[in-house]
Amino acid sequence: MSTSAKDNDYKQLYESAINKVEQLQHELNQLKKMIFGVRQERFIPADKNQLALDIPTEQSAAVCNVLDAKKVTYVKVVKQDATQARDSRHTIPSHLRREDVIIDPDHIPAGSKHIGTTETEVLEYKPAEIYVVRYIRNKYLLPSANETSSKIIVGPLPTLPVAKSMMGPGLLAQLVVEKICDHLPVHRQQQRLERDGIKLPYSTLSDGFAKTAALITPIYRALVTEVLNADYLQADETSVPVLDKDKKGSTHRGYYWLYQDSINKLLVFDYQPGRGREGPAEMLKDFYGTLQTDAYSAYNSIVDTNNITLIHCLAHARRYLSDAIYSDRERAEYVLEQLQLVYQIERDSRALNHDNEKRAASRQKHSLPILKKLGSWMEDQYKQVLPQSPIGKALAYSIKRWDKLCAFVYDGKLHPDNNAAERSIRATFIGRKNYLFAGSHESAKRIAMLYSLIGTCKLHNINPSLWLKDVLMVINDHPINRIKELLPHIWITKQK
Repeated sequence: MSTSAKDNDYKQLYESAINKVEQLQHELNQLKKMIFGVRQERFIPADKNQLALDIPTEQSAAVCNVLDAKKVTYVKVVKQDATQARDSRHTIPSHLRREDVIIDPDHIPAGSKHIGTTETEVLEYKPAEIYVVRYIRNKYLLPSANETSSKIIVGPLPTLPVAKSMMGPGLLAQLVVEKICDHLPVHRQQQRLERDGIKLPYSTLSDGFAKTAALITPIYRALVTEVLNADYLQADETSVPVLDKDKKGSTHRGYYWLYQDSINKLLVFDYQPGRGREGPAEMLKDFYGTLQTDAYSAYNSIVDTNNITLIHCLAHARRYLSDAIYSDRERAEYVLEQLQLVYQIERDSRALNHDNEKRAASRQKHSLPILKKLGSWMEDQYKQVLPQSPIGKALAYSIKRWDKLCAFVYDGKLHPDNNAAERSIRATFIGRKNYLFAGSHESAKRIAMLYSLIGTCKLHNINPSLWLKDVLMVINDHPINRIKELLPHIWITKQK
């Protein structure tokens, strides 16, 4: 073997070793960030006034000269409530019942004159009350009746949510909300009731949960129809362990698929046994509009066959660059700074209460030039980095999807990212850590349905306990052709 061939082999081994070290260092930094890092995505540069790289090396200078960044300055309008200006303390809500305790001085000298009071309010708490409602129905013998032909009338029994059940609508609603909102497994709810001296079998509680879900299934279907009638949806998915009788000793990996109408604050969870395209293909078969996702490939074949415009999430691209900051700080920070300008334009637009038309005009005037130059800059820089390096992978992710990542600038109703949907799907993460798994595929479907309705309540600042109790009291007698009236966002309008 010639000397030049040996040198070439050594060079390849050296480069391979360097790549491996960089990869391991990147993984170590990611693990440290997961364990010790700050849980925020917003990028804050060390020098907020420095929007371009300023490094005295020739290589860095070449990086900087590709794009001459300009700082876009906006006036951010912050509305301050008059009450907040006077008192920054949290005020106690006025609707709460007040219990007065009158306190006199220990000794009041004779002839003292009462000149007023000094009031101090504190929040107090007592455990929720579980009580019994007794329906006492009077019976009457009609006056025309006699001993041979008697006719008796009895007061009608109100329709109960679950026939022949000892649990009323308020208790059923509380059990559902505790599991879906507070993430309490059924056995913890059973323990909580036992502390109040109420012993209910596990089977009774789980059966009440299942029957409540069955009762409100028509409302869920109406919610699905309402969501799919929107022209802009955000989608995401997450896994959930499910007990499967065909898998002894292990759980099945199922998936919750989320479809959110962030404009009208509606969301739907759909459980599917797998992560393939079959689930979203069935759900979105009648949807026509814009679908925003995290670039998961299962959506690609769906939009090819349906009249759907696919756009992607800018926050996902930003995360790849944030992860690569330890590998190539100069390039990663530069891109993050440019994206921070785009997000600042979004914040200023919200502060100025722009409508969709003004927001789109602002984006095309300010954000579009930044994004166009940044896209060209990334393509040039990608040629100078190792494709398998963290910065190379981060740039490749954005370059491949740049048109779909920037599509939001042309329509004011679109969001730059999928963060609203990710906030909604986060509830399943907490629930998964508490109840660990769904008991069956049917149970997972029920939980997905309840996440949908309770999640919609949250988006509209509705107390889910009040909504569900009211629905359970009337749903058995409610006309099916008017079931839409019981959707949370429509129900709340009739309560005002």
